[in-house]
Amino acid sequence: MTGYIDGFVLPIPRAYLSEYREVAKSVAEIWKQYGALAYFEYVGEDLTLEGVRSFAEVVEAKNDEAIVFGWVVFPSKEVRDRANAEVPNDPRMSDLVTPLTDSSRLIFDASRMVYGGFQPLVQSK
Repeated sequence: MTGYIDGFVLPIPRAYLSEYREVAKSVAEIWKQYGALAYFEYVGEDLTLEGVRSFAEVVEAKNDEAIVFGWVVFPSKEVRDRANAEVPNDPRMSDLVTPLTDSSRLIFDASRMVYGGFQPLVQSK
């Protein structure tokens, strides 16, 4: 099995979800320029299942926040590691992310994001 993904879950204030979507579209293209094969972000809709913790609980979501679940697909961990080192230094990222982290209206709070890198276990297409 090949490939590697970075996965993440984060809360976004519903009032800023459209603005966040536009930034995420640009961020996706930057990640792909650094070797990502695909970039996905989905908004939570059905987030509860009796007997298990929800993503909303894990990120301590407030009532006015949407839960975003995303993943970035890479051909290998090596490509992912290189991209993770280079993307934060791309000046376009700063231009995109800085408005989201403005303390006066904090849209994106990285301290509440859950993240991890994953190698393949089962692949069924």
